[in-house]
Amino acid sequence: MSSQPIPANWNEIISGLPGASLLQTSQWAEVKARMGWEAYPKLWKRADGTVEAAALILKRPIELGPLHSGMNFLYVPRGPLMDWTDDELRDRVLSDLTAFGRAQKAIFVKIDPDVPLSFGEPGTDEFRENAAGQKLLAYYQQNGWMRSPQQIQFANSVWISAEPSADELLANMKQRTRYKVRLAEKKGVTVRRGGPNDFSAIADLYAETSARDGFLIRDKEYYLDVWKRFGEAGMLTPLIAEVEGKMVAAVMIFVTGDTARYVYGMSGPEHREKMPNYLLQWEAIKLAKEKGCRIYDLWGAPDEFNEDDRMWGVYQFKRGLGGEVVITPGAWDLPLRKNAYNLFIHSLPKFIAMLKKISAGKKK
Repeated sequence: MSSQPIPANWNEIISGLPGASLLQTSQWAEVKARMGWEAYPKLWKRADGTVEAAALILKRPIELGPLHSGMNFLYVPRGPLMDWTDDELRDRVLSDLTAFGRAQKAIFVKIDPDVPLSFGEPGTDEFRENAAGQKLLAYYQQNGWMRSPQQIQFANSVWISAEPSADELLANMKQRTRYKVRLAEKKGVTVRRGGPNDFSAIADLYAETSARDGFLIRDKEYYLDVWKRFGEAGMLTPLIAEVEGKMVAAVMIFVTGDTARYVYGMSGPEHREKMPNYLLQWEAIKLAKEKGCRIYDLWGAPDEFNEDDRMWGVYQFKRGLGGEVVITPGAWDLPLRKNAYNLFIHSLPKFIAMLKKISAGKKK
């Protein structure tokens, strides 16, 4: 069975479901298709025909370096989408996903729906559990699912409610953050909305940021492809901070359903003392509100909430904007062929690394 056509109104359908994500859109399926993934859109409907759940299922063959293993796995990025408080619907959707995985002869199914386990930083007065996430976690534990050792998306994030007034949103920021927003304005930083003609320069700035801050990114063409597709669909707005007409920082804001998401951020070495990143985030919050969003998702928070976590510094910046910590269960796998799954998780990464090392040696 090869990939299936995605309905023309797919994005419209999923936008009305809880947790609608850019990773469940038809544009994301197109991006991943160029990287060898097959897409299978699935809908669950009530008796009256109303859609109550959806899942963009991605299928990928497992390659052993230059070889094809004959195995595959399924991944539902940031899905399925549904009301996770509906136990009967949850059971039906996950049972159907399991059956689909078996039909595809997949060795496992991976999902990571954006369902909060809890809100607020652990160990603080703000911390509180969320019933839907706790019930999903219990379901995983009782039905053979395993927390994946391969976490693809951030398990945790910081969300800002975009529903209060602009004055209230500014007041919700920490005093020092609010001061830096105002400082950027006083120091001559301006923010404009970009377009396709800015993508190449933004990608170059992203590469510069990656090299400086020591994180890995994909090649430039990948980002240009992603931004072009989502830009043409009206789901992406670049915000560009400038000083005297020169780009000094930028953020890429994606809007799906009732949520705006800050997915990519980049900045140069010049004029950092003018705090352009603070003004960019303020403009992004206002953009989310303008777009009618309920949530502005800052896309990522620490796995462990202590100073040793690699994201602690970024987290302090995000918390200053007035958001709330959201903790999810992360990605969970359902092994369908346990021996093959254990091989994939424990042995294949080492084998592939060995093949790459041999291949690199031959190229010298």
